[in-house]
Amino acid sequence: MVEGTMLNLCPGCSRFGDSCGPSNRMDGSNVSSNDSYSSVIDDRLQKRQRRMQTRDIYSANGGVELIQDYGNAIRKAREKKGLTAEEFAQSINEKKGTITKIESQTLVPDDKLISKLEKALGIKLKEAVKEGGVVSGGSKSQGMTLGNFIREEKK
Repeated sequence: MVEGTMLNLCPGCSRFGDSCGPSNRMDGSNVSSNDSYSSVIDDRLQKRQRRMQTRDIYSANGGVELIQDYGNAIRKAREKKGLTAEEFAQSINEKKGTITKIESQTLVPDDKLISKLEKALGIKLKEAVKEGGVVSGGSKSQGMTLGNFIREEKK
């Protein structure tokens, strides 16, 4: 132990500290260092393993995506209510530029803004999508490759 910290040291450096055996602990307990620290190490390894697991980022939304022509749908619904972009932006506490960019589809709204737009305009901006199937590229079932796209362009 060096300055109250348990370290694994080489024999040359260990002369600067005290030996930390099963009975030589600062609190006087006779618990071995392996027993007391193994649970901490196990906890850290489990947390690390959970953190490092691969996650499917597309499964979080439950197969629901923003509709293809969301900008036009928002513009039509806003105009149907007789609101200008500026009036509509003020009513939902957003900037006019944000609404304009969304309507021109240069800005994709996040989930929070989508729900705000749906509620304010009384429309649905999300649609259920089916899981994508595997596209076969020929007699071999190796999945889609760059060659498949090139062949499709030639046809």
